[in-house]
Amino acid sequence: MPGKEAMPGRDAATLDFYGAEAGTYAGRTRKVIHDRLDAFAAALPVGGSVLELGCGGGQDSEGLLARGFAVTPTDGSPELASQAARRLRRPVKVLLFEDLEESNAFDGVWANACLLHVPRQALPAVIDKVQAALKPGGVFYASFKAGTVDGRDRFGRYYNYPSPDWLRGAYDADRWRKLDIDEDMGGGYDGEPTRWLHVLAFKMP
Repeated sequence: MPGKEAMPGRDAATLDFYGAEAGTYAGRTRKVIHDRLDAFAAALPVGGSVLELGCGGGQDSEGLLARGFAVTPTDGSPELASQAARRLRRPVKVLLFEDLEESNAFDGVWANACLLHVPRQALPAVIDKVQAALKPGGVFYASFKAGTVDGRDRFGRYYNYPSPDWLRGAYDADRWRKLDIDEDMGGGYDGEPTRWLHVLAFKMP
């Protein structure tokens, strides 16, 4: 597993794609994964604080707000943040993963289909930042497109395409009270059948 060296946690071509396609991407019909949101919500205190990374069009933040949580939606793309703000009718902060500097601030961090764009060498350091931002006992959900080597899709977006074992190493599994990884089949913006990895990690109390 690569060391946790400081390096950019972003890919310029991927951010350019989301900037150019923000309206179409945010406005598409997208099914919210309610079972994943429900499992995440069940691990949080009532009305707890949630940071969403890579909120995209804001659909998941909308779902978490409807469940009564205090949600801080963020996205690394200014254009997508603007789209989400219109949906949510509240400010959405522009935040790159590597710029997260909160400490013991959130009961949960929700990162659906966004950390999959972090360059492999930078992912362990980004996960460290998320862990630091969680309160003791906090919960962290993230999802990834499964694979064995990193690469780009037909839109030029970068993906780290991890295996479950690689992810356990990137998370440094022993540093979490519990770390669950499960898999299912689904799709994405590219319309391709996709094997997804879903990670639910619990910070030490």
